[in-house]
Amino acid sequence: METEQEKQNKQFLQMTTEPVEHLLLRLSIPTIISMMITNIYNLADTAFVGTLGTSQSGATGVVFGYMAILQAVAFMCGQGAGSIMSRMLGQKDVKEATKYTSTGFFLSFFLGLLMMAGTFWFMDPILRVLGSTSTIAPYAKTYILYIALAAPFFTSCLTMNNLLRYEGKAKLGTVGMMIGALLNIGLDALFIFGFKLGIAGAGIATAVSQVFSFVILLGMFLTGRTQTRISIRLVAREIGPIANVMATGFPSLLRQGLNSIATMLLNNAAGVYHDEAVAAMSIVSRISFFPMAIAIGIGQGFQPISSFNFGAGKKDRVKKAFFTALLGEELVLLLLAIPMYVFAPFLIQLLRDDKEVITLGVRALHLMCLGQLFIPLTMMVEMGFQSMGAKLLASFGSSLRSGLVFIPTLLVLANLRGMAGIQEAQPISIIISFTICLFLCKIYLKRLDEPQISTV
Repeated sequence: METEQEKQNKQFLQMTTEPVEHLLLRLSIPTIISMMITNIYNLADTAFVGTLGTSQSGATGVVFGYMAILQAVAFMCGQGAGSIMSRMLGQKDVKEATKYTSTGFFLSFFLGLLMMAGTFWFMDPILRVLGSTSTIAPYAKTYILYIALAAPFFTSCLTMNNLLRYEGKAKLGTVGMMIGALLNIGLDALFIFGFKLGIAGAGIATAVSQVFSFVILLGMFLTGRTQTRISIRLVAREIGPIANVMATGFPSLLRQGLNSIATMLLNNAAGVYHDEAVAAMSIVSRISFFPMAIAIGIGQGFQPISSFNFGAGKKDRVKKAFFTALLGEELVLLLLAIPMYVFAPFLIQLLRDDKEVITLGVRALHLMCLGQLFIPLTMMVEMGFQSMGAKLLASFGSSLRSGLVFIPTLLVLANLRGMAGIQEAQPISIIISFTICLFLCKIYLKRLDEPQISTV
């Protein structure tokens, strides 16, 4: 039986000597599977709720913005702690790595509790800010109630999944996330149709599945299947490590947080054109995220390779992994954009059979198919900077596509071109962000060639 030291040495050799292409594939596939299953759940959830009515379908889009906030908190803790932990493992400092794993987990759970309390206290204003209309609000309030109850489990699950991925144990994370997502789909059908609970059934199904995933993922850390462990005794007592986790994870918080703000603004802008417009844009977001889930999975497979090898001083492997992942993402989005463009009316009809929703959604989905081809570079540059600890540049890169560029683009186009501008805003902002990231990419690659790389 292998000793703990032998396991650590084996992991180190795998991360620093295994051919980059094989390593990227090995780490990406579990993450892609996990994200695909989660996305299939999102689509199934949208389809189930869509049978209840257009306002109910719009409610899922409104609450999706709230879930993006929970994801932002979880990713800040998971990717912040995970990036540092992975670099510590690259330096063979398992004790320090374990401290960051425990700190990231408990920070995530605590912030989830705060989110839960804040949601119950400010539920009505939160729903208004999220873009709920007066007809959507009753359904959104019912749905968000159960999502908020599960908030600490939701944030902790995503954090643990990221920690496992950064440790090079993506398969373990996939198991927990897949079981939760599949359970969610089954419970959706049972509660919505079997027990006739309507949109409340969708919320209950999500809450229950998050608790199951939480138990499974936590078990991975408590049963010795990982190098690092989770224990309240190992949490950092000083403010320095906690601040380091939050600062390193801030680009993820910024990216996901801006995604949430973008969703709110999109819902508010579309709400002027009634519930059909809100439902259409929500459905397009869910469908267009399907190919993006694969691209993000490839990028997340790149991150532990980047952090670990950066910590080990093997910058050539970091650069090779960057270009391999970039090419893989571009090919995936190109191959999936074609059928998604061609079958856009059919895909939207599957989720909501409403003539107005289909008409509005088809044009938006066609534009997103074209815009998504420009996303891989922006994604990889931001992930690359975050993996090497370049916090400011990573934060700037992550703020472009869904914030600094998208928000003013949406406001201007919605004012000038109405609903057509709302449909055009996201793909146009993606292309503008791509142009800016061409210059950021040069900075990133130059830093990989430097003997000492700044972590500013």
